[in-house]
Amino acid sequence: MYSLYLHIPFCAHRCAYCDFNTYAGQEAMIPAYVDALTREINFVGQQLKDHETTRPGDYSTIGTVFFGGGTPSLLSPLQFESVFKSLRAAFTLTSDPEITIEANPGTVSYKALCELRGIGINRISFGVQSANMEELRMLERTHDFFDVIEAVTSARKAGFDNLNLDLIYGLPEQRLETWQTTVKRILDLHPEHISAYALTLEHGTPFGRWASKGLLPLPNPDLAAEMYEWLGETLEANGYIQYEISNWAKNVEGRKSKVMASTFDFRPLTPLLACRHNLQYWRSLPYLAFGAGAHGYANDYRYSNVLRIKTYIERITNPRSTNLQFPLSPAAVNQHKQTIKDNMSEYMLNNLRLIQAGVAEADFRSRFGSGLMEAYGTEIEELIRLGLLERASEVIRLTQRGRLLGNRVFLQFV
Repeated sequence: MYSLYLHIPFCAHRCAYCDFNTYAGQEAMIPAYVDALTREINFVGQQLKDHETTRPGDYSTIGTVFFGGGTPSLLSPLQFESVFKSLRAAFTLTSDPEITIEANPGTVSYKALCELRGIGINRISFGVQSANMEELRMLERTHDFFDVIEAVTSARKAGFDNLNLDLIYGLPEQRLETWQTTVKRILDLHPEHISAYALTLEHGTPFGRWASKGLLPLPNPDLAAEMYEWLGETLEANGYIQYEISNWAKNVEGRKSKVMASTFDFRPLTPLLACRHNLQYWRSLPYLAFGAGAHGYANDYRYSNVLRIKTYIERITNPRSTNLQFPLSPAAVNQHKQTIKDNMSEYMLNNLRLIQAGVAEADFRSRFGSGLMEAYGTEIEELIRLGLLERASEVIRLTQRGRLLGNRVFLQFV
């Protein structure tokens, strides 16, 4: 089963820490961009149909759709409706697809949320980041926490019963107390899902430049680790289960889960309201990508589209070639045909992020035809010796310490 990622690269303001492919002040190009997006969807949809005819009995459907950005909520409901019309014409969606939109608090109204829910979007990920006004100003966010409360309240009234709230910790000069206050305020809103990421000072961003010149204090890694551990303990005490290094979901008893639990999961995910779309990434399963700068993985290709909005529109509207291998569209500028070794390495990096499911021996063997210890026995034994990995039945997974030092673990499999 495929997933779809659609990148909406428009922002009203580009935040100083942001390293994503986003552009401010180009909203006038949204109509032309939406038109190009629907053209790319139609192109790849036809490719998929042609591709599936060569594999009888293996017809693929779409289980999840994710609108990321940027600020996808800058598109109007009518523009979303146009995109959905193309999606439904080009692909076969399951009867209960997870359809997520990222949104910034303060960019959505109750009326628009009702229209988006009516179109079929059933999950929202709000970029909250902090409940502290000083921290929000430092991050150059344009909302305050009252906007967050209003956005969540409006989403509930509009019929959304699956909300994620994104947070950032480990900020320069951030205190443990302000982080704890943010988390407590988030818990008061009762989201089904919480994501929390440590701030990274990315090269090429204003934060990165300011830090390199000594104009911005470097985050304290030990304090960030303390924040992370406190967060995990607090969320667990409030009924959330950590299923991925940076993600927690509510265990909603009595509510039918939309999450498909893998045969090889160490602990079944139902009735956990985990993000099904992101699980597609973490389980190294295929997804198609659309839009400027979007990255995809299908038919053993890792690929990415051209970054610039104007160039993307031009390449889709006036393609130089339409004789392309699935899943590549005229917007694709980078592609890599994966080897088995590539796929094995990425499988380890992705699946080890799932701190409960981890890497299962049976799943690894079924995908690659060889045992986990045959492929990575030396690396695994060393990481177990260091206390970063552990064995649980036929599963290898991160220890509590390994979650804090995940990059050290992942490097062993690159």
